[in-house]
Amino acid sequence: MSEKAHYTHFPQQEGLYDARFEHDACGVGFLCDIKGRKSHAIVTQAQQVLKRLAHRGAVGADPKTGDGAGILIQIPHEFFLRVATENRIDLPGLGEYGTGLIFLPPNADEQNYCKEVFKKVIQKEGQTLLGWRQVPVDESVIGEIANQGRPAIIQIFIGKNRNIKDILSFERKLYVIRRQVENIIAASTLTGKSFFYISSLSSRTFSYKGLLMPYQLEKFFPELASEDLTTALCLVHSRHSTNTLPSWNLA
Repeated sequence: MSEKAHYTHFPQQEGLYDARFEHDACGVGFLCDIKGRKSHAIVTQAQQVLKRLAHRGAVGADPKTGDGAGILIQIPHEFFLRVATENRIDLPGLGEYGTGLIFLPPNADEQNYCKEVFKKVIQKEGQTLLGWRQVPVDESVIGEIANQGRPAIIQIFIGKNRNIKDILSFERKLYVIRRQVENIIAASTLTGKSFFYISSLSSRTFSYKGLLMPYQLEKFFPELASEDLTTALCLVHSRHSTNTLPSWNLA
């Protein structure tokens, strides 16, 4: 069959459109304030975008377990400052710390092992571990299959060494920390190491994600409703696992 005949049911090529690039894909949406003004309204609107991407995801025999959904935002400093203070964490100014959502094994001893690995690598790289925060979740809103494989979900705060003068250098340092920790955990003998995953680690952005349906994201992470959780941009994602099985680390 010729290439021309194969694409006859698609529109003719015009401008940037070319039928050769038609394919299945996950659903992605982007929303921003073009003037860079941070607000909670952007978070709320982005979650509406995510819900309208539900047709791009997938669901199995358990109708409340999807392939995954998430949202990426700018660091909501005022919100993190408040919740860090509640957890007795002394947070420096915006850009002076990195943070990320971390998935840990359900076993408490293995969680402590992962935290200790983080601590040692952070110190080795000349940065400061500021503390950990338990991220509130509502497991009642997700499916049985999703709950069976649900990891512990926590947040890490890492202080920037004052000798690092620019944000990109700090971002590279956080990436080095992330990769070292991932490699150490992967090479460990932890029975629950498959639960371990670093969703993000940055001084600029933060991600909330999980083995969720698009409509479950805001319910599973109730703090997404906090008015002081603000951003000027959001990237949302609804995953279709295609030829792979759904899992929390791939969500």
